[in-house]
Amino acid sequence: MCIFCKIVKREIPSNIILENEDFLAFHDINPKAPVHILVIPKVHVESFHEVSGEIMSGITPFIQKVAKELSLDKNGYRVITNIGEDGGQEVKHLHFHVLGGAKLAWSHLSDAHPKEMI
Repeated sequence: MCIFCKIVKREIPSNIILENEDFLAFHDINPKAPVHILVIPKVHVESFHEVSGEIMSGITPFIQKVAKELSLDKNGYRVITNIGEDGGQEVKHLHFHVLGGAKLAWSHLSDAHPKEMI
């Protein structure tokens, strides 16, 4: 069982912000912004590449509600999901990073060298 499934089952504590029958939002333990929330479906889905349209149609308004609850909707925020090893996915359970609380840089991509990709 993955770490996020254990969080859903309350086997591992987390700082929950919002929850409904299908989704859970909690603080990331290694924040990359003043506000860094993880949003997950309660059912195990490995990544965005495998997610159904039904889950996406539910998680979208849930993420919007999280942003509103934290007043991120006022100045803006970023929603990111990583897919697979090259995409930086560390936990094989679909999750969205909701980042905000400051003007966000995009410097974490600076270690990628596009010329090496060609």
